[in-house]
Parts: sequence; structure tokens; C-alpha cells
Amino acid sequence: MAYMVIKKSESRSFPAGDPFLAAISQPSEATAVVYLTGTRLEPHPDKEVVLVELGHECLGQHTGEDLGEEGSNVVGFARYRNGSDAPTRLVELVVQKNTHAAAIDAARTLMQAAGFTVAVCGDQSGRIIDRLVRPKYNAALRLLDESLASQKDIDLTCRLGLGYQDGPIERVVRGGLEHHYAVCKELFETYGTSGFAPARRAVVAARRQEMKS
Repeated sequence: MAYMVIKKSESRSFPAGDPFLAAISQPSEATAVVYLTGTRLEPHPDKEVVLVELGHECLGQHTGEDLGEEGSNVVGFARYRNGSDAPTRLVELVVQKNTHAAAIDAARTLMQAAGFTVAVCGDQSGRIIDRLVRPKYNAALRLLDESLASQKDIDLTCRLGLGYQDGPIERVVRGGLEHHYAVCKELFETYGTSGFAPARRAVVAARRQEMKS
């Protein structure tokens, strides 16, 4: 599928040099438009699909909402990456109640043709992955604060006992505790669920980052 990209700054999903950016088409040939972070969404009713890169926000912030009846040819997306780690091959597509079925199919086709694994979800802050993993990271960090076990033992237990490729603490620290804090802060403000309340160590990391800047 031919697509054009509209960008102003570096994208978390597609950093400079990413093959996805090298495969763009001329605007006149494109049947899809991809808006990256920092750009303003414009309507393209003549295109099969318009994709909007999301941070932690909802797609509705870009499209507007209509009391549960919203939807068009616009689909949100986020390529998952763990903080400062390189982006993974997983892309979460975000749809609204009345998002056009043809637009969803086109978005899935575009991303799969580019080599990504695609998951489709509703328009909720945190989508699938962050809503699943952030409470687990917070729980592990709190166990460390409570001196239940060392970081190495907590991570080892999760790798050996649960089959994780890496432990929750080493993973969240590698991605950046300040990034974890930012994600959790937004999810906690949205849902008010205790599992999303940033763990103390994430708060400390974020405050230290603020002091440095």
C-alpha cells in the first residue's frame, strides 16, 4: 500500500533511519496518510485510511468525540517500545466505535506489509500493553522498597518461575524509570486505580531528572 508521512520531529515509533520512513510514496500516489508525533491532523476523506501516531493520549484528542458514536477513516497507532529501548515490531492500532471497517483493514494491511505484528484495541489511555505491564512494574518496585528481596532475586524469580525474558525491574530500569513515571502518572490521572500510582523509585527518578534539566 502506498503511503505518505507527515512529520515535524523525530517519532518514537519510527526514529530517523527507520525503514518505514524510507518506503514512503509521493502524495499523489498515496492511498494512506501517516501523521507522526507533533503534527496536526487534517481530514483526508479521499484516502483509505489516515493513521495518527499516539503517545499516551486517546485518539479522541485528535478526532474529537461524539458521545460514543465517533469514528471515521482515522485510526490511531503506537509502536511499542520500552522507554529508551529500541522500538519493537508490535504496533497497537486504536479504533473508535464507528471507525470504518475498510480503514481498519487498510491500516492492518499497511503495518503488516511493513513487517509489523498488529493488535487492534479500543480508544483507551494505555491501550493494551501499558495497562497490563505498568501495575506489574510498580508492584515489583514496591517489593524492592519493602526489602522483600533484592532486585536480582525478584528478576531471577520472574525469569525462571514465570518464563519472562527479562525481569520486571531490570526491564523498567533499562527503559528509564522517569519514562515509567510519566506513563503511570497519566494512567493514574485517567483511571485512579492504585496499580497505576507511580512507585516511589519512579517518582524519585522523575524528580532527579527535573532537577538536572
